Amino acid sequence: MRGEVLHYDEDQGFGFITGADGNRYTFTRENLRRQTALTMGTAVEFQPGGGQARDVFSIAAASPVADAALSAAPAHAAAAPAAAPSQARHFGRSSEPAEPSDLWGYFWRGLTQNYFNFAGRARRKEYWGYCLFWTIALLVVVGIGVFADFEMGNFDNAEIPAVTVGLFGVFLLATFLPGLGMIVRRLHDLGLTGWLCLLILIPTFGSLIILVFALIPTQGRENQWGPVPAGVST
Repeated sequence: MRGEVLHYDEDQGFGFITGADGNRYTFTRENLRRQTALTMGTAVEFQPGGGQARDVFSIAAASPVADAALSAAPAHAAAAPAAAPSQARHFGRSSEPAEPSDLWGYFWRGLTQNYFNFAGRARRKEYWGYCLFWTIALLVVVGIGVFADFEMGNFDNAEIPAVTVGLFGVFLLATFLPGLGMIVRRLHDLGLTGWLCLLILIPTFGSLIILVFALIPTQGRENQWGPVPAGVST
């Protein structure tokens, strides 16, 4: 697949690529086919898999024979191909997923495109948009369970409200990974490591610390987890 380098840190050996499919992929120094300098906007070929780019190489560096042929051609004939690199620098940006126009869009994207995404960054608006509709969806699911248990008479005896408990458990399991990924990306947006999400395991205080992190504005510059999210003024 073709793509474009969004960011690459030579010291950390870590970067991001926007693919032709509009998705963002991570890669490391070990994923490079050859050790070449990759700057922002470099057009590359790579093998996608599980949100990671493998066997990455620069398209410009992959065809020395073609480069030699172009240099041997007349100057006026080489003028047209010379425009290709500038076009390649913008390859894939037009197909990048558009920023959601409302808070529901962030929640839906979290459950679909970002279901298993622990890379990149999530702005404050995206995090709270997801939390808002997650809470609404939870209330709806529990309400359906309570209504079903009431109709079945599960509240009239010693039995537990099985439908309510079952729907509640299924909902939590189904949204666990996207919710965890949202927390990790929110931490990345502040320039922090995603492993801080483990603080939530600390009773009471862990959740309060994550809440404080969620309220902090976006880091207004590119960091090792990617560029500033779209829609954020810097």
